[in-house]
Amino acid sequence: MKILLAVDGSKPSLKAVRSFIGHANWYRDKPTVELVTVHLPVPKISGMGAVISGSQIQRYYDREGKASLSKARKLLDAAGIRYSPRILVGPVAETIVRHARLARCHLIMIGTRGRSAAANLLLGSCATRLVSLSTIPVLLVRT
Repeated sequence: MKILLAVDGSKPSLKAVRSFIGHANWYRDKPTVELVTVHLPVPKISGMGAVISGSQIQRYYDREGKASLSKARKLLDAAGIRYSPRILVGPVAETIVRHARLARCHLIMIGTRGRSAAANLLLGSCATRLVSLSTIPVLLVRT
């Protein structure tokens, strides 16, 4: 089984990692893990290329992505679970679904704050969008 574990360094995403670790022995064969973080693209502003290069933006994505993955990586390393870390850039839910499909994942696992339906309606929810877009099963771990 191949599982995409999406994290952003937040408490809910780390709870999802801990939940995965706690249930990793439920699988007949050790699951393969795609550890993914997604960064929203930097807005394109006219004339920005004269001040900031593409390589500087890429270094920014890499630095932020590594920071988002670091705690999850430590937890998985301590548990002896192998994973492939990925730093992706794009709209969060759409990028996760696209990567899960391309990587042939069987499950997407993500932490969520567990806000009410009214709060999600007003504030939006990446998890809600992910569930609505994905044809791959999504497991939400609520805090």
